[in-house]
Amino acid sequence: MNILAHALLGARNDDLMLGSVMGDFVHGPVPQGLRPDVEAGVRLHRAVDVYTDAHPIVRELRGTFVAPFRRYAGIILDIWFDHLLARDFSRYGGEPIDAFSDRLMGLLDTHAGELPESMRGFVAYMRRYGLPARYADRAAIARAFAGVASRFARANPIADALGAIDANAEVIADGFARFFPQLQVFADAQA
Repeated sequence: MNILAHALLGARNDDLMLGSVMGDFVHGPVPQGLRPDVEAGVRLHRAVDVYTDAHPIVRELRGTFVAPFRRYAGIILDIWFDHLLARDFSRYGGEPIDAFSDRLMGLLDTHAGELPESMRGFVAYMRRYGLPARYADRAAIARAFAGVASRFARANPIADALGAIDANAEVIADGFARFFPQLQVFADAQA
């Protein structure tokens, strides 16, 4: 999952949400000294990623991608799932996407000094492009794909992933609609 999904899945309280969105930037053992719910959020992030990668619906969706995209299908789906979530956020999040995005950015601003150094640049990127709310826009997703593609040392097709998604858009959207409520139940049970 990507940052919007992780934020929503940890939204029960601010510290849990903070830890959940920090998860991609905390590597190795969970650092000592985090507040209990921030630590729980990092652990939730990791559990969500493991659950997602192993889930039969997600595995089936990864199989819909053809070469050369199949190798990167997990990454592509993580980003596209944030698009689908942002596009229909009220259904899953119970509030408008703009309000949730503002709340998340306010939380990140309040706790900026606690964020891993590697995350601070990403938060600036989020602010510059109006994320995560703008994930509802295909242009923002195309930019996200291009950014991820550029971080790989070798050539990859991720920047062109929208075409591969379009070939299976209905199947992917249906799979997400079946999968995400199950993921929400899983995340709620982790508390």
